[in-house]
Amino acid sequence: MSIKAFAAKLFAKHIYNKTQKWAQNPIETQQKVFNELIQKAKETQFGKDHNFDKINSFEEYQKNVPIRDYEQLRSYVDEVVKGKENILWPGKPLYFAKTSGTTSGAKYIPLTAASMPFHIQAARNAILSYIHETGKADFVDGKMIFLQGSPILEEKNGVKLGRLSGIVAHYVPAYLQKNRMPSWETNCIEDWETKVDAIVEETIQEDMAVISGIPSWVQMYFEKLKAKANQPVGEIFKNFNLFIYGGVNYEPYRAKFENLIGRKVDAIELFPASEGFFAYQDSQKEKGMLLLLNSGIFYEFVKADEFFNENPKRYTIGEVELGINYVLIISTNAGLWAYNIGDTIQFTSLKPYRVIVSGRIKHYISAFGEHVIGKEVEAALQEAMEGTNVRVNEFTVAPQINPESGLPYHEWFIEFENEPSNLDEFALKIDNAMRKQNVYYDDLISGNVLRKLVISKVKTNGFQEYMKSIGKLGGQNKLPRLSNERKIADLLRIE
Repeated sequence: MSIKAFAAKLFAKHIYNKTQKWAQNPIETQQKVFNELIQKAKETQFGKDHNFDKINSFEEYQKNVPIRDYEQLRSYVDEVVKGKENILWPGKPLYFAKTSGTTSGAKYIPLTAASMPFHIQAARNAILSYIHETGKADFVDGKMIFLQGSPILEEKNGVKLGRLSGIVAHYVPAYLQKNRMPSWETNCIEDWETKVDAIVEETIQEDMAVISGIPSWVQMYFEKLKAKANQPVGEIFKNFNLFIYGGVNYEPYRAKFENLIGRKVDAIELFPASEGFFAYQDSQKEKGMLLLLNSGIFYEFVKADEFFNENPKRYTIGEVELGINYVLIISTNAGLWAYNIGDTIQFTSLKPYRVIVSGRIKHYISAFGEHVIGKEVEAALQEAMEGTNVRVNEFTVAPQINPESGLPYHEWFIEFENEPSNLDEFALKIDNAMRKQNVYYDDLISGNVLRKLVISKVKTNGFQEYMKSIGKLGGQNKLPRLSNERKIADLLRIE
């Protein structure tokens, strides 16, 4: 074992012990975070407008600060973007993470001197948790690749601006710099396909041990590697044994990845966003990711099926239950207050608090009252694939409300790597799995309101072509798993 690997194990134990202290005291930890946030933001414009000087409890906070999304908070954010100080958080932010909103156009999410370290620490601690649990640390001597956006930053009224992954690239610790790939020059390439080709050229002869990125885009990298070397990725990189991912559920991609790699590798799931780093997988044995309760973020949770009520109940960490679909609401040391990030989560454990991402509150199908969420379609597809050699590259689901004939149905657009021998039987397996999970969907099928789902095959690389056509190929961009309308469906090139 190298000195570096030995040191990593020692550091991993230290971080594990620190993590246990707050994880075993969740309610006290969140109370402390809440108090610090309110205290530090009292003199900001937002704090004055919302009576922070009189807020001493969660109940008072909820009375004074309504839930908002970006559009509803935009009047404050616009003032920050203009260069004004002490609007949402003391002083000015260090960065704006620029994201593309579906309804808001470009969104500018502030990152402050208080919030930025937690983005870096969380990613580091995820790896250290893995080292502590498994005892595996030799990978720290190998090369690591992080498929991410360009680190080139612009400036807006004295504040640097860029994609979150590009901003984070500036914070890679010195002890990882020699191991980290791709090169700075390659990382700065804007066109995603050109960038992936350059990464293949740079890495194909290297000893890659850790590979990280959104699964759909790492898949593209693996496909190009395999085509160039004419052998599985696991043969090209014999010491590659750890895949770190976030952004989307890995399970629909797992069979395809294992085929591309040629073997199984360990994986660590992360839950980062421009608005904060919320959770990471702290165990290879337990389901879900550890919710980070000490990272400058105060969490509230609203039951997804009550979210669009006039005054839905807002739950704090001590009030949540297992298996319920919650909309995640955050207040942060970057100046986001009772902010709806759009993600829905479910708790898999309450000791400690672990979560899975179940979908997006705006990404659902309920054209007929069925309330289908992302987690359900992913689980149904996974169940249908079990015990088969079917492999799926990508998929999305939309309702077909006005078919040319017969009853309406859910249309599944699937790009297969390996097709099922009988597409109708495969569709029936998915449909049965959906009916087991979602009682509303089952009732609609039983009551002849809907007919069983229909699979429409998408040609090879059809989803990549779609993402490219809308300017969202690569980086942190993700294909929605499901939509309540047919905007995506009508643009896909179907065979």
